[in-house]
Amino acid sequence: MNVPLSVTHSDRIPIDLAAATDPVAAFWYAHRRDRPVVVRTSGTTGRPRTIVRSTASWVNSFGFVASRLGLTATSRFHIPGPMSATMNLFAACLTEFSGAAWSKNPAGATHCTLTPSGLAQRLAGTRPPADQVVLVAGDGLGPQLRDEARERGCRIEHYYGATELSLVAWGSCRDDLRLFDLVEAKIVDGRIWVRSPWLSDGPGPGSPVGPWQYQDDGFASVGDRGVLQGDRLWVTGREGSITTGGVTVELAPLRARLQEVAAGELHLVGIPHPVVGEVMGCALSRADDIEPLRSWA
Repeated sequence: MNVPLSVTHSDRIPIDLAAATDPVAAFWYAHRRDRPVVVRTSGTTGRPRTIVRSTASWVNSFGFVASRLGLTATSRFHIPGPMSATMNLFAACLTEFSGAAWSKNPAGATHCTLTPSGLAQRLAGTRPPADQVVLVAGDGLGPQLRDEARERGCRIEHYYGATELSLVAWGSCRDDLRLFDLVEAKIVDGRIWVRSPWLSDGPGPGSPVGPWQYQDDGFASVGDRGVLQGDRLWVTGREGSITTGGVTVELAPLRARLQEVAAGELHLVGIPHPVVGEVMGCALSRADDIEPLRSWA
C-alpha cells in the first residue's frame, strides 16, 4: 500500500485515500491507527473538494448496511466503478468488513453497486444483472427502472446520501426513502439538515467549502432540498447544481467558464433524462454564441 509521504510524520494528519495506490487498503490502515481520512468530491467543474472523516463514521454503519443487503462472508460484490467515487470505495470497504470478496469482474457476483444510469445501461446490455442484490446510489432511482430490474430477478436497494453526510435515507427507489439507522433529519427553509454518527468532519484545510453547512447542534446540510414526513424523505434536488450519471455538477463555475466564450448572457439548466438523470441545457441570449460554445464543449 502506498501511504502518501506527507501524512507519515503525524498520527493525526488525515490520510488522503485518493493519493494511495490501494485506497481500500489505505482506509483500513487508517482505521487500525485511528487516523482520519480524506475523500474527494468530483471536480467536474472547478476545484475538487476534500472531505475529512473518521473511519469509524463508515465502519460503525457497516453492520446496518450489511444486514439490509444480506451481505455475508460467502457473498461476492461486483463493484465496476472506480475507487475515486465515494460510493464504490464505501462498498469495497463494507465488503471487506463483512468478510466477503469484491471484484470488478461480474462473474459469480451475488451483489453489485451501480448508479441509476449504470443500472439502465446494464439492463439494456447483453449481460444484465440477474438474481443479484443491486445497491443503487449516486442519484435518485426512479420506480420504473427499479421495477424493470425487479422483473429481471434483481433485488433493488437504494440509498440517498452525500460524501459529506454519508448515509441519510434508504429504500427501494427515490419515492419510498426512509431515514437510515440512527439518522435524525429536519427541514429548514426547504433544505435537508441531518444529524447522525455517519457525518464527516467537513471540508479539509484549504478545500473549498462548497455547499457544506454545520450547526452547533450537530446538524449538517449540503443544500439538498426535500420534504420530510415522519421518517419518510423526498429529495427534490439541490440549488445551483445538477446530477448527471451519478456526478454532481456545480453550475456556477461552469457558467463562468462558458461566459468567457459567449458574447451574450447565458443560463444553465438541468433537463430530465431517463438514463442519466439530468443533462445540461444552456439558454442563450444571442444566436451567434451557439457555434463558439459547441466548439468549446
